[in-house]
Amino acid sequence: MTANRRDFLRTLGVSAAAAPFLGNLPSLGFANQSQRKQRLVVIFSPNGIVPTNFWPKDTGTSFTLPEILKPLEPFQKQTLVLNGVCDRVRGDGDSHMRGIGCLLTGIELFPGNIQGGSDTPAGWAKGHSVDQEIRTFLQKDAATRTRFGSLEFGVMVPERADTWTRMVYAGANKPLAPIDDPYQMFHKLYGRAKDNAALASVLDDLKEDFRKVGGAVSAEDRRLLDEHASFVREMEQELKADQAAQANQLGHAVPELEPGVKKENDFIPKISKAQIDLMVNGFAADFARVATLQYTNSVGQAKMRWVGVEESHHELSHEPDTNTKVQDKLTKINKWFCEQLAYLAKRLAATPEPGGPGSLLDNTLIVWTNELGKGNSHTLDNIPFILVGGGLDFKMGQSLKLPRLPHNRLLLSLAHGFGHRLPTFGNPDFCAGGPLPGLT
Repeated sequence: MTANRRDFLRTLGVSAAAAPFLGNLPSLGFANQSQRKQRLVVIFSPNGIVPTNFWPKDTGTSFTLPEILKPLEPFQKQTLVLNGVCDRVRGDGDSHMRGIGCLLTGIELFPGNIQGGSDTPAGWAKGHSVDQEIRTFLQKDAATRTRFGSLEFGVMVPERADTWTRMVYAGANKPLAPIDDPYQMFHKLYGRAKDNAALASVLDDLKEDFRKVGGAVSAEDRRLLDEHASFVREMEQELKADQAAQANQLGHAVPELEPGVKKENDFIPKISKAQIDLMVNGFAADFARVATLQYTNSVGQAKMRWVGVEESHHELSHEPDTNTKVQDKLTKINKWFCEQLAYLAKRLAATPEPGGPGSLLDNTLIVWTNELGKGNSHTLDNIPFILVGGGLDFKMGQSLKLPRLPHNRLLLSLAHGFGHRLPTFGNPDFCAGGPLPGLT
């Protein structure tokens, strides 16, 4: 595209928008297409799990997925179950607050004025989260740099900003709010690309305007109009070529979202599907290589009527183990979250890796986790970590039982999987021994 045409597009407010979108097309051979694309997704669901229906009884490569994890049966050979990983970070805040605030940061919370259900009040985390550490590492290199670096998705995350509602941190005292409106995320990803449609409309209007005034101007001015019209025709041809490239080279057209999806409790399944679809499309377009997907928040109060549960999730999570009816409901809730993980894995597995071998799942690691090991005890031991996908070349298809190792070592493993050889992450006191054993 010539400089004059770029100027023309810039005048219409399109050039800056189209450049990043087109810049990630594999066939154009840009710098960030020259090596394997590795990706990380962290999925958060709240309020702990039902251990007896979550953890496999056997370890090693021959294990049966319990009820909650059954949706992962098609991906069992690409699944890694990590039992015995503990959040050892203590300090201010209750377990729900430290559970989410220290989950990806691996470091204590600042003192603050947010009072939890017990313990001392607390503020934001004292450091950045591992997803942002990896994002920064990738963005520093032209070979791995993408348009956004990372994308933060949410599903029914409360609008209030406090320690219970934020998992991702750009730095100490710098929480990042997830985008939990799929229409807003759509605009972030594709709003600028939609300017192509607006540009096509503008060009149509220009042609019609030229035709209208052509008979009312001098011969000299008419020649000038003819030059303008020729320029517009060339623009149209390039626009059609760009649109074809976007559809063909990205492997998908700009997605269509279902209209009328509201930010309301009963729309959670539709919001979840829309956000996952947008994430997969964003990966196919190489908009980012790091993403998080946060369902509600620590102490999440969703009422999952679509699986036959009328009570709020957090309310149920406090019930004792002897209340078998409630444990069955909690099992249904956590199984539904696992179904979302399985849907993401299915979409990634069905999407070829643009410009490379295999599928997106072969080059993506999904980490599903929680702020608590168990809701009614509020323990930070045995935090659930379920890993799916081949993105970091871990030994998948196994269930591990680890001896209460700090989760900071898992955070180190994630960074090392990207070639980012950090000696510590978060609180260095919990990093002795380096990355978790048995993963590579």
